[in-house]
Amino acid sequence: MAGSQNKASYNKVFTKLKEHHKWFENSIPLIASENIPSPAVREAVMSDFGNRYAEGWPGERVYAGCIHIDGVEFECMKLAKKLYKARFADVRPISGVVANLAVYSAYSDPGDVMLAPSIPAGGHISHGKREHSGTAGLVHGLEIEFYPFDAEEMTIDVDRTKQKVKDLKKGGRLPKIAMFGGSLFLFPHPVKELSDFLKSYGIHINYDAAHVAGLIAGGRFQDPLREGANTMTMSTHKTLFGPQGGLVLGSKEHEEPIKKATFPGLTSSHHVNNMAAKAVAFAEALEYGRDYASQVIKNAKSLAEALSDAGFKVLGESRGFTKSHQIAVNVLDYADGGRVEADLEKANIIVNRQLIPGDIKAGRDYFHPGGIRLGVSEITRLGMRKGEMQDIASFIKHVIIDKKEPKKILSKVRSLRRNYQKVRYCFDGKLGAYEYVKLR
Repeated sequence: MAGSQNKASYNKVFTKLKEHHKWFENSIPLIASENIPSPAVREAVMSDFGNRYAEGWPGERVYAGCIHIDGVEFECMKLAKKLYKARFADVRPISGVVANLAVYSAYSDPGDVMLAPSIPAGGHISHGKREHSGTAGLVHGLEIEFYPFDAEEMTIDVDRTKQKVKDLKKGGRLPKIAMFGGSLFLFPHPVKELSDFLKSYGIHINYDAAHVAGLIAGGRFQDPLREGANTMTMSTHKTLFGPQGGLVLGSKEHEEPIKKATFPGLTSSHHVNNMAAKAVAFAEALEYGRDYASQVIKNAKSLAEALSDAGFKVLGESRGFTKSHQIAVNVLDYADGGRVEADLEKANIIVNRQLIPGDIKAGRDYFHPGGIRLGVSEITRLGMRKGEMQDIASFIKHVIIDKKEPKKILSKVRSLRRNYQKVRYCFDGKLGAYEYVKLR
């Protein structure tokens, strides 16, 4: 009896996996922190590298059996440095959060102060306070001070930031780290405008490029390492279309502190199959990244404009809505962000609810925030362009403003997706983007 129950659970897992693939073949994926990898990236993830340990730095491993792993990792580092014009790259962090922790560990101690964006102003939970269970506060023990934020411009306020740093110094709480970048990230941050000032106080500047790494690689957003950031961290699976993983970039002076923070500090085995897949994605980005980044930004602007024309309150209007892959929409005229997210999911339109400026003061929380966030990274990789952005805006309007039954929009969503089932901007796109690969 137990054996049959175990096999039933075993079969249920594979049924759900296949159902998920089929669902996404017929959905419009607009999660800004996701993308669809190429068949080549998927092949690397499935390789035997995923069964091996490679503790330490290539050429200095704790284990034998790493001859070919080392060769791939050296290639991966070379490609990462070329892609971002960096002198040093650590490709071992297993996520963007771990990449950030490597910087915290290398350049601060528990109890130190870090300057970062608040979550309603776009900051990521890995930059957050202990009382919010943020990684920086909870795991590394940092005290977090928030940048002053200009909600109209949707970016950090330069003059008020300078004054805040001066005030913090007077109070004996000068930050050790200034963190730029974030999770809701419509416009470039003022790295160039603040870097000399921050460095004059001995503050280490890190730029979290998790969301915009592909746009930076394509030369279409900003260039943090040339604008004054000391180090740059990222995840590798958002606008950069690799596997889930992390990356730290910097100069040669950062090599030893970051290496030691990553191993033995934060990782043992660093998921070497995903490291190999990162190398594949870096090569794809070097070849196709400029065209991809350009189309992403065009699509984001087109979708934002179409949503605004449809009657939605799209944030950042005074600056053209967005210069990244993201769009942020205040949906309080219709429902809260959680309800809007759920209603759109019923129409196979996948978005996420989003805290926006003013939410916390108004007593709203992450489950019932004032906004939604949309990203065009994945649908751009599938080949969609301006016309499809207008169609998508129309579908969203039908569900949220016109209050049409979400399931009635399903046929239109499926019809749109019919011609977009292959991955573009890659060397080899033979396999369907969501095609299920059975090995049993």
